[in-house]
Amino acid sequence: MSVTKKIAALAAPLALLALGACAAPFRADVARFQALPVPQGQTFVVQPADPRNGGGLEFSQYAGLVAQRLSGVGYRPVATPGEAALVVTIGYGVDAGQEKVVTRPGIGGYSGFGYGGWGRPWGFGYPGYRGYGGFGGYGGFGYRSGFAWGWDDPFWYGGGPEVTSYTYYTSFLDMRIARTADGQRLFEGRARARSRDDSLPHLVPNLIEAMFTGFPGNSGEDVRITIPPPPRR
Repeated sequence: MSVTKKIAALAAPLALLALGACAAPFRADVARFQALPVPQGQTFVVQPADPRNGGGLEFSQYAGLVAQRLSGVGYRPVATPGEAALVVTIGYGVDAGQEKVVTRPGIGGYSGFGYGGWGRPWGFGYPGYRGYGGFGGYGGFGYRSGFAWGWDDPFWYGGGPEVTSYTYYTSFLDMRIARTADGQRLFEGRARARSRDDSLPHLVPNLIEAMFTGFPGNSGEDVRITIPPPPRR
């Protein structure tokens, strides 16, 4: 096999990965604690955790999505807290972003004694964030894996290491439900996600979707929720 064909064979899977990234699913980690009563038409109202968001068009859109999902499981929205048996409080935000630097060795060529391979160590971190309108931050986790293959071939040739960088963002949605009569907390949930996108109008609806997947969930369980990408038009 020629050098050109070998490089093309290695590049093809990378190209497919790049195309797949354009329509990647949205993944969020969701933790929920709940002691909600069985839905029987209890009334509720949605309020912002940050009072500055109250009355805003952006918050109203997110509150409408939350109200729609609660209505779908048997609760009933009302206009004011005075009419509501339950108060739903939501906070959301995204951090300023973290830069990730990735270094990859160059792709090797073919020699008469064998051919060099490529190593692709990679890893990512999930740092804590400082949000707004929420109820606290969270710690993180890390994962690292790598491999390399080939021979120590003095006739091997290839480019130098390739260094690239990108910025990722950490977003969150916090939601609480309390009884209006005595303030008793009945639900606490948080969803967080990492993405290359920092657009709240895109992130918050996905976080809401993740929060209500399997709602209200098993109390004390932290699960990974995957939201499929929208169908191509």
